[in-house]
Amino acid sequence: MGIDGRKLEMLFLAPEERDRGLGRMLLEYGITEYGVKELTVNEQNPQAKGFYEHMGFRVRERSEIDEQGNPYPILFMELQ
Repeated sequence: MGIDGRKLEMLFLAPEERDRGLGRMLLEYGITEYGVKELTVNEQNPQAKGFYEHMGFRVRERSEIDEQGNPYPILFMELQ
């Protein structure tokens, strides 16, 4: 997990660690201890988008390109 200010920059789990509650615990820690309120997620990753929505984040904005200018649609999400 990487955090910059109030933005979650990255959250990665090894595939064998998924569905065990670790992602939830890490994100909740980031929210309570670091004030995470926003993040971006690749629109082509519906599993991640669904996880963040389940955790209370909602899409605020959409971009056709990612933050490096590549043609990957990005969703900007914020905690509701």
